[in-house]
Amino acid sequence: MSSLDRHVLDIDYEQEADRIAARLREITARQLHRRGLVVAISGGIDSSVSAALAVRALGPDRVFTLILPERDSSDDSAVRARLLAEHLGVRTETVDIAPALEAIGCYRARDQAVRNTLPGYGEGWKFKIVIEGGTEGRINRFRLIAESPDGQRHERELALADYLAIVAATNFKQRIRKTLEYFHADRLNYGVVGTPNRVEYDQGFFVKNGDGSADVKPIAHLYKSQVYGMARHLGLPERVCAAIPTTDTYSLSQGQDEFYFALPYQQMDLALWALNHDRPANELATALGITPAQAEAVYEDIRNKRRTTRYLHMAPVLAGDVPELD
Repeated sequence: MSSLDRHVLDIDYEQEADRIAARLREITARQLHRRGLVVAISGGIDSSVSAALAVRALGPDRVFTLILPERDSSDDSAVRARLLAEHLGVRTETVDIAPALEAIGCYRARDQAVRNTLPGYGEGWKFKIVIEGGTEGRINRFRLIAESPDGQRHERELALADYLAIVAATNFKQRIRKTLEYFHADRLNYGVVGTPNRVEYDQGFFVKNGDGSADVKPIAHLYKSQVYGMARHLGLPERVCAAIPTTDTYSLSQGQDEFYFALPYQQMDLALWALNHDRPANELATALGITPAQAEAVYEDIRNKRRTTRYLHMAPVLAGDVPELD
């Protein structure tokens, strides 16, 4: 039996919640010089825990939440988000961002790129993008899975240009949401909370100047399993605690591991922890029940994503020095 198991992620949740809350109070008042915090809540576990920690730090009167659905959002996501807002006792506002996305060309550009791959795609169809290759030690490739109105499934390999066009168009969703978050932050003199967990932050699973933009990111050091543990420790509604991680971006239901990560989140957490702590691939293989070659491929996939998404973490690069602001 390998000594590498899920218990390596165990933490003292009460102590950690108090520590994060104290840091949020300090950051909001002394570093950001703001009166409160804005959190966009999707009904998912990460934004829910981030909002709950903000309330723990500042109280419900100084936390403002936004629910920002669009055409492809799951109805259940908004239901969970409203349930959370009521549970926390925070102010909330719901804004349907679909008209803005329509006006800016998000859906039009996306649908054209899909039709380049699947000419029959049209009204009433649903689709998602899935990833494959990285866990087998190959270069990651992306495939389009679409469902016609009569329920038939169609699967096609995506050309790079069409994949990039679809991603670029759907990134509008995160950037429009962030625009609204900062509108309310400016209006209230609040800071904006970013909600990535450690795996998302490490692997670049966010949109630059979209959900990657924030003034503070309270759970970027917590693995996804720890975020779930924190949710239960904080007593969040069971419907929120039991929410399955999804991208909530495409019209077909899509798990995060289908679109981006090499493994489901419990295994991905363990793999990232093991790599971060220099555990050999054969130990990860035993823990996950995979071959050493597959475990090494998972490690390499993590390293590749770190390299290719490094620019997402970068501040704007200056062509000359401005020492007064260093």
